[in-house]
Order: sequence, then C-alpha cells, then structure tokens
Amino acid sequence: MKFYSWNVNGIRAVVKKGTFQEFIKRHKPDVLCLQETKAERGQAEIDLAGYHEYWNSAVKKGYSGTAIFSKREPLDVINGFPKEFAKKFSFADELKRDANEEGRVITAEFDKFFVVTVYTPNAKDDLSRLPLRHKHWDPAFLSYLKLLEKNKPVLFCGDLNVAHTELDLANPKPNRGKKGFTEEEREGFQNFLDAGFVDTFRMFTEGNGHYSWWSNFSNARARNVGWRIDYWLVSEKLRKLVKKAEIHSDVMGSDHCPVSVTLALD
Repeated sequence: MKFYSWNVNGIRAVVKKGTFQEFIKRHKPDVLCLQETKAERGQAEIDLAGYHEYWNSAVKKGYSGTAIFSKREPLDVINGFPKEFAKKFSFADELKRDANEEGRVITAEFDKFFVVTVYTPNAKDDLSRLPLRHKHWDPAFLSYLKLLEKNKPVLFCGDLNVAHTELDLANPKPNRGKKGFTEEEREGFQNFLDAGFVDTFRMFTEGNGHYSWWSNFSNARARNVGWRIDYWLVSEKLRKLVKKAEIHSDVMGSDHCPVSVTLALD
C-alpha cells in the first residue's frame, strides 16, 4: 500500500492549478492525507473516483484543516481527539484560541492498523504558540498515538512543523532557536522516536539536502534551501513491512511537497 501526505496550503488553489489532479493521476496513492486544506468538503471540486473522503475542517473559515482520501473504506474515522481524551489536556493558547477546534487531526481505522494525519500548530515567529505546542499539543498527540497503539499498529503523518536534526534543514545555525527548530519542538519530535515510532525516511536516506518545505522568498525552492518538516512515522511493529519512503520534491502546487511511505500490507 502506498501512503502519501501533503500539506497543500489550500486545496482549492492546487485543484484550480490542476496540480492536484496531475499528482493523483501520476502517483495513485492508496491513502492520501492532506494538511492545511483551508476548506470544507464541497468547497473544492474534487471528484476522485474510487476514493472515500473524510474532512476535518477548522471552525475558523479558510484556516488549517485536514483530510483523508482512501481507496479502502475505513472501519471508523475520528475527527480530532476523542472528547473524553481531550478533557485531560488544554489546547488553548494565550489568545484563547483552541487548537482542538482547528481541524488538525483525523484518524482512520483499518483492519490491521490506524492511519493518523496531523497538522501540528506552528509556534509562530514570536514563539507565542511554543508553550501550547511544547507543554500541551505534542504530549497530547503522543499520548493519543500510544492509546491507539494498544489496539493495533499506527502509521502517522503530516506537517509536524519541526526539523528534527541539523540534517533536516539547509541552514541550521541561523535558525537555531527559531520556530520549527527550537529545542522544545525538537524534543517533542524526539519523544516520538523514544516512544518507539520510526521515522521512515531515515530508514533509507541519510544526510542533508532532503526537504519537504521551502520559503516562497529568495528563490528558495529552486536553490533547495528548505526544511524537512513533513513525515511518515510508523509503529516499531510495522518497521519490517516498510519497503520505501520518499520525498516527492518534483510535485509542485504548494510550498510543501508530498512525502510517502510504501508498506507490504494486505
């Protein structure tokens, strides 16, 4: 099965450009997870024959949002964190904006595994959302993944808004301590690995120069001055089934490109 994740930075824009349809036709994902859809279902003219589609849109119009398109119909789909689980955590930032109302998580349950997609809150340039991220969101998301894992293995993906190591961004020194490369955010990612999840791309590819997001300024994408902040991680139980993990930097249409993982699953 081929699993793809893509922060489209506005589904209506990539559909209008035709890049979304071209991507689907070429790559034929079995499961496609989207982040930053900035839309509700029906706002973009998407007609993907053979796919079941699920949307989790933000309460705020035109903001954030996630979606899952799957050839195989899930047993169940959960938008956001389950209510009883969410009560254990605080998701409001200093502006009292509730990150749990921003359409950031969808879970699809299949026979032998869960697929979870996430659009992790950005710490913001002034780091005003870093406390929310470090103290609340990242611990809650990891706790949720471990809760799911008690039942069956988990594949999770998305724009995690962090470069894990210095190999995951082109200019680590000037960006140290800035959003996406603070010690707190990097610690949050390391906690996923310490909990037993596997960064699938690093199973096959070492070194730098492999990025999934580029600034729209200074011709950054053409110069490959980017960041790897989009990931597929899997439960340790699935490690041996992972056959391939890729970054598709040739796919245009967004400031992010798709990332994928292929598993030998029935």
